[in-house]
Amino acid sequence: MESHWQSKSRRQGNFAWAATNDYIVFTHDLDFGAILAATGANRPSVFQVRVQDVLPESIASHVITAFAKFREELLSGAIVTLDLNRSKVRILPI
Repeated sequence: MESHWQSKSRRQGNFAWAATNDYIVFTHDLDFGAILAATGANRPSVFQVRVQDVLPESIASHVITAFAKFREELLSGAIVTLDLNRSKVRILPI
């Protein structure tokens, strides 16, 4: 079983890789936003899904709409937070 610290280290490694390779982190985990806030980094962009039902058929249309709406912000560096009632964006660094 993976400990909390092993899991956290793995997330930070994934985060660094995404920043280096200009990827967007798509996650249900709030730790990525916390890492951005703690470090003041401006990369990578993070797309957080804050819903209980994360099955693709339940959220796909909401995700596609939010990606289209915030495309430029995500390319420049941002955190997009999506729930089923709304989506919001914060420009990096925060």
